[in-house]
Amino acid sequence: MRSIGINVNSSKGIDDSTLNSMIEVIKDNLKDVEVKCYKDSEGLEKEESRNLDLVISFGGDGTILRTARALSNYEVPILGVNIGNLGFLTEVERGDFESAIRKLQKEEYNIEERMMLNCVVSNDKGTREYAALNDIVIAKGTLARIVKYNIEIDDKHYTEFTGDGVIIATPTGSTAYSLSAGGPIIYPSLNLITITPICPHTLGARTMVIGAESKVSIDVMKKYENVYLTVDGQEAFELEDMDKISITMAYLKCKLIKFEDYDYFNVLRKKITSRTKISEL
Repeated sequence: MRSIGINVNSSKGIDDSTLNSMIEVIKDNLKDVEVKCYKDSEGLEKEESRNLDLVISFGGDGTILRTARALSNYEVPILGVNIGNLGFLTEVERGDFESAIRKLQKEEYNIEERMMLNCVVSNDKGTREYAALNDIVIAKGTLARIVKYNIEIDDKHYTEFTGDGVIIATPTGSTAYSLSAGGPIIYPSLNLITITPICPHTLGARTMVIGAESKVSIDVMKKYENVYLTVDGQEAFELEDMDKISITMAYLKCKLIKFEDYDYFNVLRKKITSRTKISEL
């Protein structure tokens, strides 16, 4: 490895001394490597990031999501170091950082590819595009009024329902908001898309699982209040009346570094399915 990026979540209390000690660990184990530091993913989206061999994400799952979106055009592998609470997507805990770097040096790791979503919002003013590793959510505002959604799959009518919203999720996102809304858990390396209504006003509206090669089109048919599109639960944009929403699998994948002793089902049990308090998720 010649060039490594470090993306730090500034809200996690990593001071300059801690950051410098982490850089020292990297340089002690990976000789002649150049280390570039980023805060809160700022600058990671630039073309120069294409030349990075690896980006180490210091934070929690949210930091990995931001890192993945910033690198969505480059397929640079990401190693997640957990300094957050849940840490389902991260690979190692903070105290195991030096051990993780040694495994990198010995090449004792695999690269797991995760599909991402590409969302295009278009109207007569133009188009906007968003990348997501977890999900795209379209939902109403805070008032207790309902919204009607029309969904097409590959330009064919699928369903129409009234409710609070709809979640379009990747397998990675199947253990996030989609799971809380009643969606299934999908093995993360599969290429599938789930469509999960949020509090639909009909018992017939259930999660649909489709192939990742399909296109999902969504129209907000009746809007009595503001409706928002949210990307990975982190970026929210208010939709306009004439917006057309199209969601497909992104051309490039997110690459996550997983060490050889990684056990997805063990992590799933420990951090998702065996938790007893919803407030902990």
